Amino acid sequence: MEVPRHTGFPVAFLGARVLASYDNAPSRVRNAERSRVTAGRRREGLRQNVVMTRSIATNTDVDLAGLLEFVRPRHHMIVIARRRDGSPQASPVTGGVDHQGRIVISTYPDRAKSNNLRRDPQCSVLVLSDDVGDAWVQVDGSAEVIDAPDSVEPLVEYFRSISGEHPDWQEYREAMIAQGKSLIRLTPLRWGPIATGGFPARLADG
Repeated sequence: MEVPRHTGFPVAFLGARVLASYDNAPSRVRNAERSRVTAGRRREGLRQNVVMTRSIATNTDVDLAGLLEFVRPRHHMIVIARRRDGSPQASPVTGGVDHQGRIVISTYPDRAKSNNLRRDPQCSVLVLSDDVGDAWVQVDGSAEVIDAPDSVEPLVEYFRSISGEHPDWQEYREAMIAQGKSLIRLTPLRWGPIATGGFPARLADG
């Protein structure tokens, strides 16, 4: 009889005879062996699943109308301005699109991005989907910072572009004045393709 090795249970010897049987091994040993086999099958299944669900990166060129159609329902953005030394300064923000096709972002007059954009209006906005792994696009343009009280009506349009109608617009306007809110307004001048992540196309059949 062949004796299983490394079973983890005592083996008794009587002369040259080995008195051992895997079938009679303690249950913990049999359970460990079953777990090892199950784990191996699970790893193989995961490997097969990865191959079946492999996604390929995409880049889709769009005109201005296609860009704005993509941006309007997406409000998670990152504004990238320039510091005085030319290095990038990034800020996560909530943004919308106004009726003239400009990206609008609420801010305060003393924030770093506001100060940097006053000095150098050239900036970029990375527009993200709700799912971080979904499509995105980079928009480059020229920004202006509008302070209160001139910012109030543009802020009304900013709110509408993201959340729809406010239950009390007068209250909203008063709050914007009281808080001293400003608005960043970026005019798109250049934009990259709408992109999704994934494997290079050359690996599609890999």
